[in-house]
Formats: sequence, structure tokens, C-alpha cells
Amino acid sequence: MKILVTGGTGFTGKALVRRLLDEGHEVVALDYQEGLKTEELRTWGAEVVIGSVTDKDVVKRCMKGVDIVQHLAAAFRELDVPNTYYDEVNIGGTRNVLEAAKQAGVKKFIYCSTCGVHGNVDNPPADETAPINAADYYQQTKYKAEPVVMEYHRQGLPCVILRPAAMYGPGDPERFYMIFKRVKKGTFPMFGNGKTLYHPLYIDHLVDAMILAQEKGKGDGEAYLIADEEYVEIEDLVRRTAKALGVKVNIPHYPLLPLIIAGHICEKVCKPFHIKPPIFPRRVDWYRQNRAFNISKAKRDLGYNPTVSLDEGLKRTADWYKKEGYL
Repeated sequence: MKILVTGGTGFTGKALVRRLLDEGHEVVALDYQEGLKTEELRTWGAEVVIGSVTDKDVVKRCMKGVDIVQHLAAAFRELDVPNTYYDEVNIGGTRNVLEAAKQAGVKKFIYCSTCGVHGNVDNPPADETAPINAADYYQQTKYKAEPVVMEYHRQGLPCVILRPAAMYGPGDPERFYMIFKRVKKGTFPMFGNGKTLYHPLYIDHLVDAMILAQEKGKGDGEAYLIADEEYVEIEDLVRRTAKALGVKVNIPHYPLLPLIIAGHICEKVCKPFHIKPPIFPRRVDWYRQNRAFNISKAKRDLGYNPTVSLDEGLKRTADWYKKEGYL
């Protein structure tokens, strides 16, 4: 098939493009800027188009002959942009891609949302019926795009929504890197009791789910939480990261409230200077927001089956960081 991947040069997009090409599909990757990753994708055999999902003409041009759309592109942790930018990209951009897909007769549309739409999980593990409680503007706009996706599904474009948990794995230059980096130093400061629940998602498992969702009739009109088999307390995650690195780690505990206050102050102080704050509320949430999910619906409907254990996934990721010179 011919498959369009928006956000094709990101961590998830790149992994998906690689798998699709390996399976013999023709891939068009849309992303907003040139770089080393775009050249790498071209070397693999993908067609790379530079442009934004907010540009209707660019999106329409990408859609020619496309069978499946994997919509991953999103505004995420953008520095020095107004909230309207998230609206334009995450909601407006999604509508642009949906409309172009409908007009082009695309067979299926897979929308990558986020488990973050559920916010803190009060009664873990949460399933897809859990309350929506998106904590920040990124999560809020990702969720606001979901009804738009379902609107087009009702108009005849088969759509599936995936809500991935915390992605990690080889090729991830950012998400889990801070955890590995701190553990490598031998001391990991833990704010709070360390019992907050965290649900990782190994990158190969997310790609599995995305490809399963492409199949005709599978998951149409539904939303699915996608995560690994196991969720853990964050202190346990830190200790298992140390095991993957082959190091010992000391975990001193500190009160959480001062960090919460510092996160808000730091964000406000850095914003006028256009500096990315080292601490901000979303990062502090890692210490206090429970994320634990029930993935039985994806298993039942999509045939989703995460097979890489957390320890194996952490080991593979640690090896990649070392090989690439991050650690």
C-alpha cells in the first residue's frame, strides 16, 4: 500500500516509517523541516515532503494515491508559542489531513492521540471509559481533535484512535534520556514517596498497534489505550533502569511541594527570555500523576500483543544510548 505518515521524522514516526518500508509499503513522510532525519528517511526509500499539516495545499499534494494515513504530527513542548499554535496544529491540522484523506478516497485513517487525555488515573488501571482530565494544553488539544476524527468516521472515512502511553526505546533522544542520565550519575533524587504509577510503552509495541489498526475493519470508530504489559512505581522504574545500565543508584527522597512551586516559578521566569525551563509543571507531574492502563480492549479488538518485557526494553535502550554516545 501507499501510506502517508505525518510527523514522519519524529521518534515514533521514524520507527513507523522504517517498519512500513521493511514490510514493502510505499511511504510518504510529511514533516515541517529538513534535517539529518529527513535525509535518512530518503536513504531508506521514503518520499519526504517538507511542510506543515496546517498547509492545506501541502497536505493535499501528499495525499495523491494514498491508501492509509497515519497521523502523528503534533505541536508538543513548543517553546515560545501561544496556545493558539497548538489549536492550529493539533486540531486544525488534524482536520486538514482528515478532509484531504476523505477527498482522496483514503481507505483508513489512524490518529495518534495520547494517554494523557485521561490525566491522573484515580482508580488504576484505567480503561478507555475513564474520565477525560487532560492536564495541559497539548493534551487538551489532542483530545479536542478526537471528536473531529469521529466526525469524519461518521462521514464514511474509517478511523481509529490510538492513545499511547509513555514511549521509549532505541532511537529516543529525549523522553527517557533524562532518567538514564540521572541514574548513570549514581544518584536519582526522588520527590515524593516514589510510589506513583508509570506505564511505559516500548516503541516497537506502538508500531505494532499502528500497523494492526491499518487492517480493514479492525477498530473502526474506536479509541484504544496502547501500553506495555506492565506498569510500575516510578522508584521501581529507576532501580530497573540502573540494572539495565549495570550501575548502582542511590535514591534520596525529598518533599514534592517545593518542586511543584519551583516548576511554576521557573516556567514563568524563563518564558520572557525565550528559554526552555529546566523544570516546568509537566515535568513535575511525573512524580505525582498516576498513569496505569488496562490494554485488554486493544488486545481483543486489534490483536495487540506486547512481547518485549520492561527489563529487556530498558536494556536495549541503554545499549542504544551508549552506542550513540549519549551515556
